[in-house]
Amino acid sequence: MYLCTVKEELEKRFGAHRVMDVPTKEGEMPLIMLDLELRSPVSVLMTNGLSDYKMPVPENTDENEYNELFFCLPSYWEWEEMENPRMNWVFKWIQRLARYAVEQKTWFGHGHTMPCGANMESLSETMLQNHLLLSNPLLLETPLLPIKVGDKEVNFLAIIPMFSDEMDYKQGKGTFKLMQKFSNKGVTEQLDDFRATVLKRSWKLHR
Repeated sequence: MYLCTVKEELEKRFGAHRVMDVPTKEGEMPLIMLDLELRSPVSVLMTNGLSDYKMPVPENTDENEYNELFFCLPSYWEWEEMENPRMNWVFKWIQRLARYAVEQKTWFGHGHTMPCGANMESLSETMLQNHLLLSNPLLLETPLLPIKVGDKEVNFLAIIPMFSDEMDYKQGKGTFKLMQKFSNKGVTEQLDDFRATVLKRSWKLHR
């Protein structure tokens, strides 16, 4: 019996004209781009096959075994400019995260974080964050509800850039409180070259 793929299920949800393949190199994770009409249009860069890998989630948790990762790109981004360092870092990092999960036989879930390289360098000259946070969808909570692919429930994890102080706050106060800060400031998974930290610089004085 033929089983639909993630891409085909998303085509059913959004229409085939809104789901397109993204060029990748040999050996890389396949990628797709979704063009979605929300209050303002967004493009969603997503892995298309990470959910073939069953993540070894800890027992007695409600974490999901089958996931795809995504970046939510704002309408002003020209993501087709593959050589533009202000934008092409999303392709590098989504591949790096997907490869890490599979090769290290590990799992990803809501609240997981990772530094941007050993030196924690800024993502680009305009995107100054230097950590990445994995999160359940925020802005795209409804459009990216889980999908059924055969007998698997596939969930979606957003990749959200974070500043160093936000990472420190998360380690000190926890994911839930950081997400509250994000919500209060209107921060979602949609990338924003112009956003500042959600924290007051003196937060460490008020633990």
